[in-house]
Amino acid sequence: MVILRTPDSRTRSSRLDATFAALADPTRRAILARLAKGEASVNDLVTPFNISQPAISKHLKVLERAGLITKEIDKQRRPRRIEAAPMAEANAWLEKYREFWESNYGRLDDLLEVMKSEKRRTKEKKR
Repeated sequence: MVILRTPDSRTRSSRLDATFAALADPTRRAILARLAKGEASVNDLVTPFNISQPAISKHLKVLERAGLITKEIDKQRRPRRIEAAPMAEANAWLEKYREFWESNYGRLDDLLEVMKSEKRRTKEKKR
């Protein structure tokens, strides 16, 4: 059994670009969801997606180039398997922005509380 992997000499930025470009297509995301359940051959993937074998193969090549899947060679079978590392890298990148936005939302919540308190005080003074 041989596992084929694409060389990972790319920069982190180009790996992220390839990951997000691959994830931009709904069919490729669905293929990844299927492969998350276990390895599958091209023929295994053709049926649920109702597209041609060459079309599935093109999607698989994009996913392979992005490092999101690997292809095994096991005699006549060529099952694909999902790879976690590129998704983890993309998630780590997104996580930084999630923290940024949560921090901004926290400050916005604080500001809204101050504004509500001021509004209450203004109403009480008018009484």
